[in-house]
Amino acid sequence: MNRITYFLIILLFFISCSSSKKQTEQPKPNILFILADDLGYTDLSCMGSNFYETPNIDKIANSGMIFTNGYAACQVCSPSRASLMTGKSPARHGITDWIGAKTGTDWQKAKRYTKSLPPENGDHLPHEYTTLPEVLQSEGYATFFAGKWHLGNEGSHPEDHGFDENQGGYHRGGPYSGGFFSPFNNPKMKDAPEEKGMSLSAKLAKETSAFMTENKDKPFLAYLSFYAVHAPIQTSEDKWNKYRTKAEKQGIAANGFEMERRMPIRKHQDNPVYAGLIEQMDDAVGQVLTTLDQLGLAENTIVIFTSDNGGVASGDNFSTNLAPLRGGKGYQWEGGLRVPYLVRVPWMKHNGKKEETPVIGMDFFPTILDLANIALRPDLHNDGFSLKPILEGGEIANRALTWHYPHYGNQGGDPSGVIRKGAYKLIRYYEDGQEELYHLTNDIGEQENVIDKYPAVATALSQTLTKEFADLPVLYPTPDPTFSTDSAQLKYQYYETTLMDRLEKQRKNFLRKDWQPNKDWWGSKVTID
Repeated sequence: MNRITYFLIILLFFISCSSSKKQTEQPKPNILFILADDLGYTDLSCMGSNFYETPNIDKIANSGMIFTNGYAACQVCSPSRASLMTGKSPARHGITDWIGAKTGTDWQKAKRYTKSLPPENGDHLPHEYTTLPEVLQSEGYATFFAGKWHLGNEGSHPEDHGFDENQGGYHRGGPYSGGFFSPFNNPKMKDAPEEKGMSLSAKLAKETSAFMTENKDKPFLAYLSFYAVHAPIQTSEDKWNKYRTKAEKQGIAANGFEMERRMPIRKHQDNPVYAGLIEQMDDAVGQVLTTLDQLGLAENTIVIFTSDNGGVASGDNFSTNLAPLRGGKGYQWEGGLRVPYLVRVPWMKHNGKKEETPVIGMDFFPTILDLANIALRPDLHNDGFSLKPILEGGEIANRALTWHYPHYGNQGGDPSGVIRKGAYKLIRYYEDGQEELYHLTNDIGEQENVIDKYPAVATALSQTLTKEFADLPVLYPTPDPTFSTDSAQLKYQYYETTLMDRLEKQRKNFLRKDWQPNKDWWGSKVTID
């Protein structure tokens, strides 16, 4: 064999190896991340609701894994959303309440008459943090954001934090400019004449589908962040009527509200406007899932569905009930923190498997990197664990989950620190340092404080909570020198009587056969000239 022949053989060998490697390499998976706003743990039919209907979201659950102990990073939106972007807890990144909430002496203007003044709150997502979309961008992903942002004003919008395209994300926390039907009057999203009467959820799905179609030949992150089901709740006449009729058939309770610790709270899932808004969002989820199927991308697209905090049982529109959980958005109890947490990895056949390991919003960042075979960056996603081992049938280390919320929720929650480990959950109230302990396996509704029954458990959790926050830049509320017990009692009486009466009347109105909000149902009815 001469030298030329030898080198040709060697060259052909390497070309063959390279070709074989390319044939066996899997394409990078796409990621469709769907985030609902204010959707509660039991606000989906797959999570136990027998009133709301969510067949499309149920498909994600039934073909993926359901984390039954899935938590948001906070009981309100902006902190939780910042944690999804950064993999850092609110105690670390410094956004501890919704951006725009009153703090310090400004809180007194809210006339809530509380013992403490909430501390300063971050007003934008810090630019020094590398976000999930920025990491994916560096790995060749096209990145897209649609919907609610609420993580800062100009200079701190989605396009300033790693998204190539932004449809509808800016500083507002709800669809206040145009409501849930076109025209939306959103400065980050164009209204089209042919979209008149279209729901906001459908519009966001339309833009997301267009992005996925445009980028079908490259890996992408499509981050679909619905404004639904945040207040002001609105729906179309047909959907309202469907759920009004359903509520009537199921039996309408005489009373719809009761007092929680500070404010009234809804007792039943029987709000037909809210139910219709949920179904509009579910229809939009079906729209983007259909697009994946039509493009032939479903088998290479990871689909994640979750919510930024618990459902609104108190405050805002008092929209839902989350039984058997206690509380809702803004609360330190499970109703404020536990959320739907669904992960579908198409090459892992979970088929609706329920997983009980407690997990949290910060875990999505490292999990997505791990599933996409991108090296983990623990220097970035400090407070998240990759859930890939669980998705593959294994487990992760037993850890404590913690929450820091030094504010009063608009919905009646208290400034508090929370820790959960195993079956136990400890709540520390920042007003006075009092603590409560609950055994969630035996008492998911948090009705029995067992701190006197298990003092050693309470002490260990309390010490761990203190240690967790010791090296973080946490801020705490301070006593309000103007606090008046008499004023606080008068406020409570107002909630217990005047507000309760108004809520009961509104509930009955929504369920009247002849009720309508206005002539065109918030713009959902299109008149032909």
